[in-house]
Amino acid sequence: MKCHEVEYEIFGDDMQVVEVELDPNESVIAEAGAMNWMEEQITFEARMGDGSKQDEGVISKLLSAGKRVLTGESIFMTHFMNAGSGKKRVAFAAPYPGKIIPIDMAAVGNELICQKDSFLCAALGTEVSIAFAKRLGTGFFGGEGFILQRLRGDGMAFVHAGGTVIKRELTGETLRVDTGCIVAFSPGIDYDIQRAGGLKSMFFGGEGLFLATLRGTGTIYLQSLPFSRLADRVLAHAPRAGGSRKGEGSVLGKLGNLLDGD
Repeated sequence: MKCHEVEYEIFGDDMQVVEVELDPNESVIAEAGAMNWMEEQITFEARMGDGSKQDEGVISKLLSAGKRVLTGESIFMTHFMNAGSGKKRVAFAAPYPGKIIPIDMAAVGNELICQKDSFLCAALGTEVSIAFAKRLGTGFFGGEGFILQRLRGDGMAFVHAGGTVIKRELTGETLRVDTGCIVAFSPGIDYDIQRAGGLKSMFFGGEGLFLATLRGTGTIYLQSLPFSRLADRVLAHAPRAGGSRKGEGSVLGKLGNLLDGD
C-alpha cells in the first residue's frame, strides 16, 4: 500500500478550501462536484472506483459502485492528475459551513471510519469503501451513523465537518455522542447504539431516542453542527405555504406578513 505523496494548504475559516499540490504524474481523487479550481495542465476524469487497485476487474468495479449507491454518493469519483512538467495545484471545498480535517492515514493505522458524507478528497491509492455497523440495533436505530465509510491508505485524506471540530483521544474510556456529531474515528474504537436514558428523556429531552457509544483506544473527530441539524433549523424558519414566516420574532414576523399582503 503506497499512496501518492501530496502537499496541501487550507484556506478560510468557516467555508474552507483545501488546495492540493501535485508533482508531475501525481493524482488525487475526490467526490464528484467538490473541485473549486485547478491550474493549467491538471487533467481530470470521472471513473468508476477509487483507483486503489490497478488490476481491479469490471465486476469488482460494479460491486464498489453499488456500495457507493448505498451511501448516497455518486457511483463515479473524479481523478485529477498533474500532466505537466512542474508542480500544479487543484482545490476542493466543503459543501456546507465547517472545517476541513487533514488526516495522515499512516498516523492513524492506515484506516479511518467516517460518516458517509464527510469524505472530501484523498491522495490516489486511498481505498474508499463502506463499513456497515456491526450490531443489528445500530443498523435500525443508528440514523446517520448506520452506513459508514472506510478509508484505507498511507497518504493524506481530507474529510469535512460542520461547525467546530473537536479531536478526542480515548484510552479505554467510553464517550456517548449524538449520532450525527460523529465525523470519524480510528479502527481501535468500538461503535454501538444505546437508548438515550428513560422514556421521558427519550421523547421530551430533545436529544433523540438513541445515542452512539464509542469506547476503546484511538482517535475520534466530532463536529458541533451536523448538516442534518443545520438543515432542520433552516427548514423550520423557512417561509411556509401561503407566505407566512417563522423565527423572525413575533412582531417582525407579523409585520413582514402584513407588508407582503398576508
